[in-house]
Amino acid sequence: MKYDHLLENKKRIHFIGIGGSGMCPLAEILMSEGFEISGSDMNEGETLDKIKGYGIPVYMGHKAENVKDAEVIVYSAAIKEDNPERAYAVEHNIPCIERSVMLGIVTRRYNRSIAVSGTHGKTSTTGMLTQILIGSGFDPSAIIGGKLPYIGGNSYVGQSDIIVCEACEYVDSFLQLTPYISIILNVDADHLDYFGTLENIKKSFNKFGKQTTNLLVLNGDDKNTMDSIADVDIQKITYGFNSTNDYYAENISADKGVHETFDLMHKGEKLCTIKLIVPGKHNIFNALAAAATAHYLGATPKEIAENLGKFGGVHRRFEILGKPCDITVADDFAHHPTELTATLKAAMNMGFKKVWAVFQPHTFSRTAMLLDDFAEALKIPDVAIISEILPVRETNTYGIYNTDLGAKVPNSKCIDTFEDITKYVCDNAQAGDLILTMGGGNVYMCANMILKELQSREQK
Repeated sequence: MKYDHLLENKKRIHFIGIGGSGMCPLAEILMSEGFEISGSDMNEGETLDKIKGYGIPVYMGHKAENVKDAEVIVYSAAIKEDNPERAYAVEHNIPCIERSVMLGIVTRRYNRSIAVSGTHGKTSTTGMLTQILIGSGFDPSAIIGGKLPYIGGNSYVGQSDIIVCEACEYVDSFLQLTPYISIILNVDADHLDYFGTLENIKKSFNKFGKQTTNLLVLNGDDKNTMDSIADVDIQKITYGFNSTNDYYAENISADKGVHETFDLMHKGEKLCTIKLIVPGKHNIFNALAAAATAHYLGATPKEIAENLGKFGGVHRRFEILGKPCDITVADDFAHHPTELTATLKAAMNMGFKKVWAVFQPHTFSRTAMLLDDFAEALKIPDVAIISEILPVRETNTYGIYNTDLGAKVPNSKCIDTFEDITKYVCDNAQAGDLILTMGGGNVYMCANMILKELQSREQK
């Protein structure tokens, strides 16, 4: 790729927005390779504390003088062109690249890069695969989109030639990668503000498949995935529930929907029995993808079963925050109808008296384009609370509001603010219920508010 020689004869790299979940791991890996790293950010936080703990200088706020000594600048997608540090870099001819470009450069420094792609499940699957490989002694490096408790963060610097990373399709970011192995979990209609149609998304995954150098690991049960890579001439492994796949799940059972147990099969032969502690059929698919890849790399069935059995999830993926007043409070990143459906079906099978879904719609475009699908998903829980729509990068040119969604969901209530939502659910939830906040934005703050309020009531 054209930027691969960028780091030659360079020593000092500056990250604008270094506290971002995708930026911190890159800084960590490059520092381990001997580069001098600095960074800037607008907000304090856990990730920034970790970065500072390595002795990396971090400037609070963005100012031109922060980058005067830098030889390469990396900026996150959220950093605009008029950012003073980016503007200074351009003015003074300091090479300035977006995070996904640096991810491509870094991963190509490893002989065996594994990219986990797909519309849903990337973070969980990357976490599962990382945990199997570390637990099996492969010592990979890893870049994960969420915090994995097993490694105490979202990055790991190993000493082998393997790196595992997430590959996001939004704005074709993953086309900066040329992986040794690519996992495609599923292909679904999302990010339509950029892609426009499902057909364009499939074309993007097709290009991604063609940039893979050695192996594709594919969800053989997902028609969109198989259509996307039909003409890609490369070694392929399939997984799924159907026995026509190379790897498949048999004898699936669940204990109150919490422990998904299944036999991992490979071409008619039973490899092992896997007992997951993360709920939902979608996590069996994620586990199959991770297991197939790890087995290909040489992990034994025993190692795969043991390490998947210890996988407790990643941050914001059905993350149980506490159980004050015997009410379970959990938070989940689901922000697409397919994800909501999978998570809510799992929740409804877990034996709670009542499931309260607190949903924060994420972007006007996604809410407008997938309105009916969101409505169907939100009919699943006993009660759906819908907050106001989080704009993210958009203005409301669609004329869409949370009440438009609420009108299609009989069991719903539209409550705009986190404060009002907290009061309503805490006043009405009972012992034995689950309150599950859901969304790709800052709805986790609402989960924390609910938790705190219930803890306060419990103490009284």
